[in-house]
Amino acid sequence: MKAIGQILNEGVLVDRRWLNENGFDRTSIDYYMRSKTLKAVNRGVYRKPGPPLKWQNVVYSLSSLGYSVHVGHMTALNFHGYTHYLELSGAKVISLYCDKKLPRWTFQIEIKEKLQQVLRNPFSFDRTAGLEEIPFGTWDWPVRYSVPERAFLELLSTVDSATEIQQADTLFEGAANLRPVLVQEMMEQCRQVKAKRLFLWLAKRHDFPWFKKLDINKIDLGKGKRQIVKDGILDKDYLITIPKEMVNEQTEPLF
Repeated sequence: MKAIGQILNEGVLVDRRWLNENGFDRTSIDYYMRSKTLKAVNRGVYRKPGPPLKWQNVVYSLSSLGYSVHVGHMTALNFHGYTHYLELSGAKVISLYCDKKLPRWTFQIEIKEKLQQVLRNPFSFDRTAGLEEIPFGTWDWPVRYSVPERAFLELLSTVDSATEIQQADTLFEGAANLRPVLVQEMMEQCRQVKAKRLFLWLAKRHDFPWFKKLDINKIDLGKGKRQIVKDGILDKDYLITIPKEMVNEQTEPLF
């Protein structure tokens, strides 16, 4: 059996099951702990001693442990350079998507950022289009991110207030270079009507050239009206309520 230092890279988190599967029983784990070759960072979670962990270490480690996890929503948009249009404050939140509940220790690891699992996913988890692997760290570990075309839909799927729509509108100012073919694919795969309608409304509002290349007839926009904000105004094209502050001549009261 190889020594722990030969198979466990610095910065990678592993759990007791991983250690057992790789030939390390309780006695050997205790030995490595006493010799300070292995360090417990949470109950049943270990790493080699080293520099402070970054949130990317946690995400990559989850992937290595079998979790189909990716970075999305606002975090992905920030990575792609869109959130410089907004003034962000408070602790940095890292938004993660996964096909199953992430282990509790994910949110207890001591790092600067706050990790959160987004439970409202507008895509089926078997839909992997719009995800890309970005190398991280000395060993270029792959961390999966949503591309902007997917991340915008992830963001819009959680929008529930006038303030959030206005923030999304600000982010959309930088969306002139979205790829129409990929936008089309994401829109056809997206399973949340509200997110798709709001996406199209924002795209039309900003009059991006790629918007005119979309085949709206192939996108399932559902039926009936959708109330996104209370006391909003109904947009006639996409039948969603929008904030009164963003009204134009094509709108009318919903109620």
